[in-house]
Amino acid sequence: MTVSDQDRALGAFYGLALGDALGMPTQSLSGEQIRQRFGRISGFVDAGPDQPIAPNMPAGSITDDTEQAILVAELLVAGHGHIKPSELAHSLIEWEASMQAKGSQDLLGPSTKRAITMILAGHSPEEAGRFGTTNGAAMRITPVGIAADVRNEQRFLEQVVQACQVTHNTHLGISSAAAVAAVVSAGINGASLAEALETGARLAVVAERHGHWIAGGRIGPRIQWAKALCSDCSDAQLVERICDVIGTSVASQESVVAAFTLAHHVATAASSSYDAVCMAASLGGDTDTIAAILGAMLGACGGLHVWPEAQVEQLDRVNRIDLRPLVEQLLLLRAG
Repeated sequence: MTVSDQDRALGAFYGLALGDALGMPTQSLSGEQIRQRFGRISGFVDAGPDQPIAPNMPAGSITDDTEQAILVAELLVAGHGHIKPSELAHSLIEWEASMQAKGSQDLLGPSTKRAITMILAGHSPEEAGRFGTTNGAAMRITPVGIAADVRNEQRFLEQVVQACQVTHNTHLGISSAAAVAAVVSAGINGASLAEALETGARLAVVAERHGHWIAGGRIGPRIQWAKALCSDCSDAQLVERICDVIGTSVASQESVVAAFTLAHHVATAASSSYDAVCMAASLGGDTDTIAAILGAMLGACGGLHVWPEAQVEQLDRVNRIDLRPLVEQLLLLRAG
């Protein structure tokens, strides 16, 4: 089956939304709590009233991961492929205000919140992001992977940095986002999943020259370490090693590496992309972001058809979104 650029780009953006919605009811819960409440996640489910971040949200609802990715995509289109840090900062401020007005607990993450607070206090957008090491930039970077071709490495990295600088202007924040965007971009170019993941690990290393240095395990080497650590794991062993050794917190060195590890498992064990995203949603910790990043990478390499059609339709209906026009505009930027 021949998969078009558009189908792969749609697979990436809808994969992001699908993973996000699958992980919505389980985010911030422990693996044990997830097993007690849901068993293993195998489809969209409602969030309960005691969900700490998304109480009572209906099955198939997206969270900040997809909403902020849409925000980034719209800024890219409006800016003809460029994002001004000041505009991203103000858009994020407006987004959180709208969430608060709706009574949502799904607000800005710790790095983004700190950066926005600094901006409101008068700091420059470039300075505000100097402490951001969590996964907020990586979770919303997929539109950059669609709009920018990783084969033009310098331009690609410029666009990644623009999307990261205001909130995650550190070598860890930028390299984790570059890794995810590179997999998406390589997938749209027709690379196999294994090839795209290698491109992502390599770009994580290249991107380290950008941003402020922050102590912590490097993203590229941790991706390769985790790949070796889990190379011969069964599904059950894989879950155990991700939860016990790699980690599933909001730290980029944990959640982004966990998503790459699950993607490597798909590439080597020939397991289903959808099953892998359900596994991510069942891990515990920052499940919606891990599943969203994983879904974007798998969808870019496999195309929209790897996701159940009924669930894609449910995403559109429940969230009142249609990502197709936005994806088309992002692909026009890529061709420009």
